[in-house]
Amino acid sequence: MAINKNTSKYCETRLSGSGGQGLILGGIILARGAIKDGLKVSQSQSYGPESRGGSSRADVIINDDMIYYPEATHFDILLALNQESCDKYIYDLKPEGVLIVDTTFVKNVSVMDSKVYEVPFTKLATEKIGSVVTTNILALSFLVKITKVITEKSLEEAIKESVKPAFYEMNMKAMKLGFELADNYK
Repeated sequence: MAINKNTSKYCETRLSGSGGQGLILGGIILARGAIKDGLKVSQSQSYGPESRGGSSRADVIINDDMIYYPEATHFDILLALNQESCDKYIYDLKPEGVLIVDTTFVKNVSVMDSKVYEVPFTKLATEKIGSVVTTNILALSFLVKITKVITEKSLEEAIKESVKPAFYEMNMKAMKLGFELADNYK
């Protein structure tokens, strides 16, 4: 998280990967969590014409003051769930930024100054939770715990409000696993 000269809490986050990985929902959940924490938020998204497999990204700008430009341009946090996204967006990550990659699909990371976290999110979602569809919540929870961009409580409330009731318990398991994985990095 960046602290600007006015000591405000300002953070640009990009969640990126392939269509169908739940990144748009992840961006919505992150934005909802920030609102629950009393912060100002701008959330935008982009995805290819393919419903599955095309490029997908969600940007969330969080600040405790006004947000004057709604587009993320220089990220404090970049989550890349595939190699293409990592390669495409890594150069927009601030030198002191945080890079989180899914090593299930990201095999090469070329960054010098940033803090890098490499975790096989998709593999762990499949093996530990029993479903690949929880990869987004697993990775998002890891991101929140590592960066403290929003509170864990607000994330949990935002997940509860955003996922279908039938998938709530599975996503809570993914959230807890994401928090545990982050604890192992500290």
